Amino acid sequence: MQRILKLSLLIIIALSIFRQDGYAQDKNSVVLSLGKKQRKAMHTRDSVLHSFNGADTSVDNLLQKLEQYNTTFNQIKNNLSDGLDTADISDKIPSILRRINKIKEQANTHKASTLRYLFVLRDDLDHIQVQLKGWESDLDAINDKLVQNQKDLVKFTKDLLLLKNIPSDSVLRIRFFERRKEVILLWTTTDAINRRNLFKINFLQNRVDVANANVLDETDVIDGKVKHFAERAFQGEFGYIWNIDPAYNNINSSLIGTVKLNNTQLYYFLKKETTTHFISLVFMVLFVGWIVYNREKTKRESETPEIIFSQANYIYKYPIIASLLVPIAIIPYFYDHPPVIFLEGFFITSLILVLLLVKKNLHPNLFNALRQLFFVTLIYSASNLLIQITNLDRFVILFLTITSTIIGYRFNKKVNTTPADYPKNTGFALKIFIGLQVLALICDISGRFSLAKIIAITATYNLWFFISLYFVVEILTQGLLLQFQAKKSTEESVVSWVDHNLLQVKFRKILNVLATLLWLFFLFQNLNIDDTATDYVTDILIESHKVGGSSFTFGGFVIFIAVIWLSSVLSKIVSYFYDISVQRAADIDALKKKNRTSTLLIRIGVFTIGFFLAVFASNFPLDKITIIISAFGIGIGFGLQNIVNNLVSGLILAFEKPIQIGDIIEVDNRSGTIKEIGIRSSKLATSDGAEVIIPNGDLISHHVVNWTLSNDNRRIEIMISVAYGSDITKVKNLLKDILNARKDIMPEPEPLVFLHNLNESSVDFRVLFWADDITHWLELKSHVLSDIYTVFYKEGIEMAFPRQEVNFRLPEGKDFNVNDLTPPVNPDNKIN
Repeated sequence: MQRILKLSLLIIIALSIFRQDGYAQDKNSVVLSLGKKQRKAMHTRDSVLHSFNGADTSVDNLLQKLEQYNTTFNQIKNNLSDGLDTADISDKIPSILRRINKIKEQANTHKASTLRYLFVLRDDLDHIQVQLKGWESDLDAINDKLVQNQKDLVKFTKDLLLLKNIPSDSVLRIRFFERRKEVILLWTTTDAINRRNLFKINFLQNRVDVANANVLDETDVIDGKVKHFAERAFQGEFGYIWNIDPAYNNINSSLIGTVKLNNTQLYYFLKKETTTHFISLVFMVLFVGWIVYNREKTKRESETPEIIFSQANYIYKYPIIASLLVPIAIIPYFYDHPPVIFLEGFFITSLILVLLLVKKNLHPNLFNALRQLFFVTLIYSASNLLIQITNLDRFVILFLTITSTIIGYRFNKKVNTTPADYPKNTGFALKIFIGLQVLALICDISGRFSLAKIIAITATYNLWFFISLYFVVEILTQGLLLQFQAKKSTEESVVSWVDHNLLQVKFRKILNVLATLLWLFFLFQNLNIDDTATDYVTDILIESHKVGGSSFTFGGFVIFIAVIWLSSVLSKIVSYFYDISVQRAADIDALKKKNRTSTLLIRIGVFTIGFFLAVFASNFPLDKITIIISAFGIGIGFGLQNIVNNLVSGLILAFEKPIQIGDIIEVDNRSGTIKEIGIRSSKLATSDGAEVIIPNGDLISHHVVNWTLSNDNRRIEIMISVAYGSDITKVKNLLKDILNARKDIMPEPEPLVFLHNLNESSVDFRVLFWADDITHWLELKSHVLSDIYTVFYKEGIEMAFPRQEVNFRLPEGKDFNVNDLTPPVNPDNKIN
């Protein structure tokens, strides 16, 4: 009965509180959200429970904590029910371990391995190591999540408040026990699943770690063999060529091992690099489509396709061959250490395409030499695949080096006779080729077969690659030309704004630089020193150096210079297109065009942003900038005043704009058109074709006459002299009629004719009129003078010219004789 009374009283109090709350809301017109009502009701129940059951002050907190644990355990269980993303690792780790064991066996089986073979094995290990590192990262991420789950689960077992506190109220006690039992059951299930997954992940991590350790150990073993091989290659594996070693008569085993190894390499490569294969195929299709589309569009829409295709003869005559050569020459570099047989497949294909282009376009002597060298290259390629050193291979290389030297020597004589008939630097490339072949021949005869083979193959491959890159640069440049022609009809296209000839020259220079870098990389790759060179350069770039209290790396310095250079290039490009957009804007007048010519501000802005990006990218400490600024200030005090003055003057010119690009000015007795306003100096083009570099400080401190500051008009003054006796009114009317008849003379301000002066021998008139375009004022002045002369001649008005009267006074009684004016001549023909 007492319990019923307590519950009834509790209900009455709650209802009264709710009524008061509702009345207060109505009175104050305050609308509470549902969440606020629930929180307020919860606080009310807590206060009631506190008043009736002081011993169970934390019952509600206990239930809330149970709900929190229940939510956490359900979330963990749901995440674990999705399964771990380790199926791929579990399936592939056995095959990875088998491949590692196979590589160990192959490395120890072939005692007379070639350097190429050792690098193939090490490349395999590098690929496996990259894959294992990826797996390690994935497993570590999964393990971290499972460990965090386990911490949350263990936290529940240490929560003594939930396990020991028991509510005194029987109703709440029953509810609490039931809820805690459900949560404990959920915890037990979730903990078991999480522990199983932890064990599984730890087991996979151990297997991956074991595989990674085996890879590292075997890499060290192969690196040791490579080092030993390099030492042995320089010292010599054999005796002289006439001393045959029977231990190397193993051509059959070498062929069988070569076939097996290359099949295995190609299988794993084609299976693994599916994404890169797809990218390569898309690149090839897009490039071929781009070339063919622009060729057909130019052929169909251009008014003079013959002239255009005379500059793009490779694409016009052989579009498929030309468009295939570029991707085939470039695609191998999309891959990271692809198998040798894959590289040679692309290489031989590019040689066939090069031969076809040479046969149809270049000198026949070049085709004949390359055709002979092609068969030599095929044998070189087959020898390059062998995984063991053999006596037969040694004699083959000897024969190939002699043949290559003869081919190169004969062709070099023809190139020296008419070098203009062949691509640029062909003679230089041939001399390097012949020199390397002779060096390889000497090495092979002296017993250094491996070194001879590497040098001979490198010389041959890089000669071919030199010719391939020549065609690649030409085809890309011709493709750019066709792209311009295809877009030429589109007036709103950005491409149509560009100076095509200038861009082609710049584009060719960039392609030549890239081709040179690619040729050097190919050289290092054939010499098998690409990884060594990369590691060496990387170590130099990342090594930290200290100067005083500051540390720096050469890599950061290179990044800083590169970003600064790119920002300067970008500023020039942006300002170039900005200037062209202003020049093409036909709907604005000259004044607005000049006001929009803010290229200097654009360049300064882009360069400033590039500077700070370079500072951040190179990890340069910002506090050191103050030191640089201080040093710069000291430099100003000692001798940089003029430079800084010009720099500041450049900023003043950019903001105040007293002169603009295109203005016609006069400064220091020099007149001309402003062609460029730089940060330090400006360029003035004079009328006689000279370009004068004027420091910006002179444009600020000296007197500058700007003929086009507010407009392009110029007043022209002409002085006309007529003889005495001419009709002054008629002359003035004729001059006015001449000026008014010309349409290139501005009607406002009106042309003026004044009687200027009465000289000794002429009557002078001053003629004033305005030219609307200052760039043509000299031509206009010439036309007006010509018109005046013609009209005056027809009207009979005599133009005045200087006259002088000479009076002779003769003595009395003497007549005038012309001979008296001639001076006497002495016998020596000297005038007295």
